[in-house]
Amino acid sequence: MTEQADRTVDLDRAEVRAARRMVIKVGSSSLTTAAGGLDAERVGALVDALISVRSSGREIVLVSSGAIAAGLAPLALKARPRDLATQQAAASVGQGLLVQEYAGRFARAGLTVGQVLLTVDDVTRKSNYRNASQTFDRLLELGVVPIVNENDTVATHEIRFGDNDRLAALVAHLVHADALIMLSDVDSLYTSNPSKPGARRVAEVFGSDDLAAIDTDGADSGLGTGGMATKINAAQIATSAGIPVILANAAVAADALAGDPVGTYFHPTGKRRPGRLLWLAHATDAYGELILDAGAVDAVLRRKASLLPAGVTAVRGTFSAGDPVNLVGPDGVRIARGLANYDSDELPELLGRSTSELLAELGEGYDRTVVHRDALIVLDVATAT
Repeated sequence: MTEQADRTVDLDRAEVRAARRMVIKVGSSSLTTAAGGLDAERVGALVDALISVRSSGREIVLVSSGAIAAGLAPLALKARPRDLATQQAAASVGQGLLVQEYAGRFARAGLTVGQVLLTVDDVTRKSNYRNASQTFDRLLELGVVPIVNENDTVATHEIRFGDNDRLAALVAHLVHADALIMLSDVDSLYTSNPSKPGARRVAEVFGSDDLAAIDTDGADSGLGTGGMATKINAAQIATSAGIPVILANAAVAADALAGDPVGTYFHPTGKRRPGRLLWLAHATDAYGELILDAGAVDAVLRRKASLLPAGVTAVRGTFSAGDPVNLVGPDGVRIARGLANYDSDELPELLGRSTSELLAELGEGYDRTVVHRDALIVLDVATAT
């Protein structure tokens, strides 16, 4: 464990206390009973804390898990189903119950809630991303409390966020939040499973070095999908975009929202990036791969240049223009991800040829880049394919 991550005295959380717009994520296990139904007392305590934040003039967006868990009891299911169809059936029943509970409690304070169900396309397609951003802005302008969840009823295994932790981090960027508060059934990040002897609380995280020795095995909740590893990943997504994160127990939600020294504080490590670049890095599964020669790798990494047909040696997968693709070096290492300007079936006859040659032979339009540098992001960690 690094010296920084072993500190027990939190530094001033002024960024959180000064936040004007906050995203709050709450997990299933913090909202439900052991049997899987909604716990009215827990939901009420959370809403009371959120109402207090709104009363101070700040804007809030709530990313709430719990739809599947809330649907278990009405469907006489004893545990979270393993198959997608039953999960989606439970989500269909539970989502209505969840929003109904929130709506009634916020209404007592004169606040209106709005349900926002998102799919991966909403944060990975440019037009969807823009529309979702505008919708959130308008809801907040109207004084509405957006309640966000993944659209579990229609998502497939291949195109799911997989957990609401990552969704919350992406929503925080989407709405230009000043802070992300992640509420769970754990008190904070620990060096290992807190039930293990010797596990220590990690009060602050300043960067990836502080996470190198963290053991996240066995830290999952029974009712949700997001274990500690997914929470760390979500925190890294947010902090890399300049958004501070607090991970704390839902029981101390009011303290976390106030910026008090509870849970774990993840300091911002980067600056806010354009939305397209964030989702390219974190929210997107590539539809295919482009294999580059050494010269193209150098051009992309060192000269920050666009990828031209001359530097591509092979195409893998099936994709359309506008789809995300991985850029892979001759050694099999993924170096970048970007948006293809061609369909996969167009590319084979273009490979290794200059744009001037293609323009002369095939005509206007074939002198374009394969991936433009403005629609490309270099991956932080290169991985072998």
